Amino acid sequence: MDKFVYQRIKKLREQLGLNQRDFSQLISLSPGYIGGIEAQCRKVNDRIIKLIISEFGVKEEWLRYGKGTMFIEKRANEKSIRILSLFNDLPPHLQDVILGTIELLRKANNIDRKLKKSQ
Repeated sequence: MDKFVYQRIKKLREQLGLNQRDFSQLISLSPGYIGGIEAQCRKVNDRIIKLIISEFGVKEEWLRYGKGTMFIEKRANEKSIRILSLFNDLPPHLQDVILGTIELLRKANNIDRKLKKSQ
């Protein structure tokens, strides 16, 4: 792992359009810890790398060493192609509503997963 992993984590967070609080919640860390990572005051260990890879579909080689592209390529399935087609037919203000709804569903799903883990 090289010393620029801190910068790549920040770049990833910004690419995803997430603030430190939302990013940290998705990988079960505190916002302060993410802030510390981005300020290069906190270490990035294998557990954190694995959480980021798992949650965001990031390529390990990119995250650790800056090699290749940021994300693992995913092949579009029929549902995603249909969703994209329907989404593109909507006016921009309704696209914003859909994006907001998807973000809320993702957060609810993450909360549900955390509750199930703690039981």
